[in-house]
Amino acid sequence: MIDPLELFKEVLTGGVYDESAWHEIRQEAPDPAASRGGRLKHRVLRMLARRLDRVGLSIVRRIPFNREVRAYGEDWPLVGYTMIGRRRLDHLQHCVETILAEGLPGDFIETGVWRGGACMLVKSLLDAQGVRDRTVWLADSFCGLPPPKDAADGDDLSNVDLLAVSADRVRRNFERFGLLDERVRFLEGWFGDTLPGAPIERLALLRLDGDLYHSTMDALTHLYHRVVPGGFVVVDDYGSWPSCRQAVTDFLAARGERPEITAIDRTGVFWRTAAK
Repeated sequence: MIDPLELFKEVLTGGVYDESAWHEIRQEAPDPAASRGGRLKHRVLRMLARRLDRVGLSIVRRIPFNREVRAYGEDWPLVGYTMIGRRRLDHLQHCVETILAEGLPGDFIETGVWRGGACMLVKSLLDAQGVRDRTVWLADSFCGLPPPKDAADGDDLSNVDLLAVSADRVRRNFERFGLLDERVRFLEGWFGDTLPGAPIERLALLRLDGDLYHSTMDALTHLYHRVVPGGFVVVDDYGSWPSCRQAVTDFLAARGERPEITAIDRTGVFWRTAAK
């Protein structure tokens, strides 16, 4: 019989549904490597799909489910609550359990939450241990990625509908599993606006999933100094987004820090902060 926590993680990643690998056409980003004809076909299909969406219909591309791809978080599940994959989700569980075992003080925050699945796992682990003195913070625009400020930010995904998940929908996702209470708090808006004045004193875990250079830099600038000694810093996009990796490199270089950055999988990394 499968362990309930393992089943919950499968539900969060969408791994219990083969259909989670399917793509809605209206939410697909254009392939920059496609031919001119291919890009035109994509635009026409998206236009048709968005019109059908207004009457409750969808066009989907049926893609076979690939468990390895899902484990590494290398696809965007149609159904499910997180796109970080099992390996990064398992590591997040390890971080929470280590923090509790070592008695590290502080709250938990994710900057860039999508449907909330990673934070749902954190909250479920805290509830299972009867922990009631820590807050799980969800920071996000809740309307998708911002347009790039400049070339440093990398690709423009601001028009990808799949990435725009409202705060109300994320709250409903928490409610569905009985996880929403006063210890789950939302910071709604762009990171540069919400994080500087966020009422967070200490963090045991800072999880970055903002993709872009400036989003990553904003989160580090306004939150890194709140991470307690021995706390975890997790960067979801380090291996797959050069803009994110460059922001981390620039931030640490400016502080004169050279932490031991360890790979979680093919894209996510983490390190633990040193004594201050």
